[in-house]
Amino acid sequence: MKPDAKRLYRAVEATWPPYKAVNAGPWTLREGAGGGKRVSAATARAAFDADIDLPAAEDAMRILGQDPLFMIRNGEDALDAALAARGYQVIDPVNMYLIPTYQLTDLPIPKVMAFTIWEPLAIMRDLWAEGGIGPDRLRVMERAKGPKTGILGRIDDSPGGTAFCAIDDDVAMIHALEIREAHRRKGLAGWMIRAAAIWAADWGTEWLSVVCTQHNKGANLLYTSLGMELVGSYHYRILPREEGGTT
Repeated sequence: MKPDAKRLYRAVEATWPPYKAVNAGPWTLREGAGGGKRVSAATARAAFDADIDLPAAEDAMRILGQDPLFMIRNGEDALDAALAARGYQVIDPVNMYLIPTYQLTDLPIPKVMAFTIWEPLAIMRDLWAEGGIGPDRLRVMERAKGPKTGILGRIDDSPGGTAFCAIDDDVAMIHALEIREAHRRKGLAGWMIRAAAIWAADWGTEWLSVVCTQHNKGANLLYTSLGMELVGSYHYRILPREEGGTT
């Protein structure tokens, strides 16, 4: 059966896991350990009282040293409205794409263009660091329980990009795709995605998915050009600090 948005939300959690997640009342609260919004945001798991349950969740997140942050998924309009009424701001709307793996295994990868490697090589760690993906996010990759791999892309006789891919049952999901600025718009990212599809198919995985922010027009165009289908979305709402920045 084709995965729907709810299935992909579960795949996101499994392939890019938080340091810790606990169910508390109507919420799932996450401790991100510096790994970013995706592993730090709270999500709704049941009906809630905005006057009681939202302040309790905010207090719990502050105890963890995190700014109050929620992920709002398809159909969670009541939560979205309640957070807006409390002054939460929308940040980083995200698209979720999906394609059968076999549709991206039809072309052979050009020689020395893309490699699947785990553990990551030092150059892969350097490429991620250049894109702002540091040690805390690398530890998120290490926490993923299922089959996983890094992808090293090469072009113009030099390392040009890297990505992470992990499997949750029948879905493989790509995260942390980074291409060096000098090597963008040369087709490297597409070949790296195909390499991930071939790797996932070797594991018997039926579906390949990827998530990206809606403002990243280049990435969204790439995924649709490969035939990937938009199957869902989510966004965050964050409560701004009175002084300073956000999570």
